Amino acid sequence: MTNILYDALFSPHAGQDMPFLIRDDGIVLSFDDVIKRAAQLAHVLTGVGVSPGDRIVVQAGKFSDTIALYAASVQTGAVYLPLNTAYTKAELRYFIADAGPRLVICDPKDAATLTPVAEEVGAVLMTLGGDGGSLQQAANKQPTAFDTVARGPDDLAALLYTSGTTGRSKGAMMSHRNLLSNAQELVQLWRITDQDRLIHALPIFHTHGLFVAMNTSLLAGAQVRLMSGFDLDVLIEEMPRSTLLMGVPTFYTRLLGDARFDRQRAANMRLFISGSAPLLAETHQAFEARSGHRILERYGMTETNMITSNPYDGDRVAGTVGFAVPGTEVKITDPETGTALPAGSIGMIETRGPNVFQGYWNMPEKTAEELREDGFFITGDLAVMASDGRVSIVGRAKDLIISGGYNIYPKEIEDVLNADPTVLESAVFGVPHPDSGESVVAAIVAEPGQTVDDQALQTHAAAHLAKFKLPRRFVVMDALPRNTMGKVQKNVLRGRFST
Repeated sequence: MTNILYDALFSPHAGQDMPFLIRDDGIVLSFDDVIKRAAQLAHVLTGVGVSPGDRIVVQAGKFSDTIALYAASVQTGAVYLPLNTAYTKAELRYFIADAGPRLVICDPKDAATLTPVAEEVGAVLMTLGGDGGSLQQAANKQPTAFDTVARGPDDLAALLYTSGTTGRSKGAMMSHRNLLSNAQELVQLWRITDQDRLIHALPIFHTHGLFVAMNTSLLAGAQVRLMSGFDLDVLIEEMPRSTLLMGVPTFYTRLLGDARFDRQRAANMRLFISGSAPLLAETHQAFEARSGHRILERYGMTETNMITSNPYDGDRVAGTVGFAVPGTEVKITDPETGTALPAGSIGMIETRGPNVFQGYWNMPEKTAEELREDGFFITGDLAVMASDGRVSIVGRAKDLIISGGYNIYPKEIEDVLNADPTVLESAVFGVPHPDSGESVVAAIVAEPGQTVDDQALQTHAAAHLAKFKLPRRFVVMDALPRNTMGKVQKNVLRGRFST
């Protein structure tokens, strides 16, 4: 009887007293503590009727018991479905109705709101909170051993909903093999070992924080400083006794904005990894100058986990996302025909490998549109691949601007604008235009203490870009709209400035 994900990530740690999770309150849990807690939670899951293949919806905070709950879900053969803690009741109703879970787990303060939503689909509702909840109270009375349910490579382990910036969110079905294969490759690629200590400040309702950060730590036996949320003071405090940080670009810009962060503070760190949103070349360069470390940028998606990574050894080139993760194929294709394009051509990223998901939950037509019969997944991202295989993202296909019949790639314009000393960051997008189809608009965030001059910025852009690519309008903002993982929401910008 095997359960390939549980057997790889959790079983080897049974009986191990080495520290694993270091919590905000100072309590340190060993690997064995977490394994035993997972077993107690697994008994509760099966006790309320959870069977192999049943979905467990989890909208709860970032606690050690939430990590143990993930382990319990895998151990019982259930399908783990974490949801953003910021989602509203209306949003949750859609996810719960679509997934049809057996069990819904939420923060105690949300129980009254979500009870009728759970009842609509016949799901049991339990609570999990920092000060306890009904799930935790029930688990306290259970045995600390559980007979692991057999699960094979193609059985589902998780269901993750995409952010849904266009259309309704889609549930990506991730198998045991999908999650395990990617974790195995990343541990090797990034050289994660049981000597590492990860500062974990990411949310755990997302691929990055749960499947990249936690799965690799579990597989390697690394310690995890489990922060309940991003806290710059705590992050800086933990750095001298840690070796790894996985973050989004905002983490690194915040560090650069704090004088306490310097080479001495980062001396014990082995690796800084960035993903989930593009890292500006300026941030990359400033970080190296300040700390002596070159951030390792990588690229992935909900549907695929990690697709590419800059190398551990060798050049980590600013503005690129590196090479295909071992065992994963990447090609650049013509978005219209699917034909592979030569090096240096802008086209669609397609990827194939054991990391690629099983399809979209309850959406066979959408699955057929984006997952080819030969196994290649059409990512929706536009990129250029150099002759050596290094990939540089150009942007999302849906963000492509077509003006007067010309294709305009926003990132090319953003790179030029960001090089202006008055500009901290920019987001370029298209809005409807009665004559040319779309008009180019640039949202600008000024460097602190600087004032953006539209005419001067236009002159700067004109020195580097063809006339048809130049923004027809500049809008200065205090901050760009972003989702929880730091990605700029261009759909929000288009909606705001299209009138």
